[in-house]
Amino acid sequence: MSIRPQKPAPATPAPGKLPLTELAEMKRRSQPIAMVTAYDAPGGRLADQAGVDVVLVGDSAAMTVLGHDSTVPATMDEMLILTRAVTRGASRPLVVADMPFGTFQVSDEDAVRNAIRFVKEAGADAVKLEGAGPMLARVQGIVGAGIPVMGHLGLTPQSATMLGGFKAQGRTAEKARRLLADARALEAAGCFSLVLEAVPAPVAGRITHALSIPTIGIGAGADCDGQVLVWHDLLGLYEGRAARFVKRYAEVGQVVREALEAYVSDVREHRFPEERHTYAMPDEELALFEDSVLHERE
Repeated sequence: MSIRPQKPAPATPAPGKLPLTELAEMKRRSQPIAMVTAYDAPGGRLADQAGVDVVLVGDSAAMTVLGHDSTVPATMDEMLILTRAVTRGASRPLVVADMPFGTFQVSDEDAVRNAIRFVKEAGADAVKLEGAGPMLARVQGIVGAGIPVMGHLGLTPQSATMLGGFKAQGRTAEKARRLLADARALEAAGCFSLVLEAVPAPVAGRITHALSIPTIGIGAGADCDGQVLVWHDLLGLYEGRAARFVKRYAEVGQVVREALEAYVSDVREHRFPEERHTYAMPDEELALFEDSVLHERE
């Protein structure tokens, strides 16, 4: 007799905000970290209920929510609105705000000022910024202001043009060594974790082993300390070309489209609304109303 495997029970989130230091403890225990992007209060709430550890309010919203062709057009004001919404929905997960293009590249002062806005105005627990090199001073400045920073190496979408497009990074020995050096530099600058995007799995594994801070992979293999996927990708809501590392766990877009088609059909065929969807009024009040309308005509 075959035994059908039991579906795992959904994770039950612990009460209270996840401490930032718990991520390092999860790395030490070899307990994988689950991170997703989200852009509104319902998304934050559902991620919380599912047991997600970290919610990234990604600048990917420029593409998935706002309809742009890249992440670059996302503005500070837009990201503040989205982050504020997510923090209203997510109680337990750490909420990390993605610093959009142009908000940290110009100067350390700009970077610190905008990071403070994310914490003070939107309730973010931390911020994320892309790159190393000149960005190390930005990280140090923000951390010095008391705000945790998540780094991001490999394919950095804000600078994809300089990288030759949306391609995997670190595929030569020299470039892999540079990634490792940048990862170590970001850790030394004070980052509490590091996203590795579109990096060969062996390289990401070596970086993960070399760092004491946790790595979060997206297209970087199973040896990272955690994984992240974009909300619209994993739910089947985004109709653009999906990267090879995306796994779709549902086809929510199809379900929504079918529901809307059914609604349109019901409206046009006079099947909606039905009597149960409407509100009544007492007969005597209706009679008084009709009588008053009749007298107005006279």
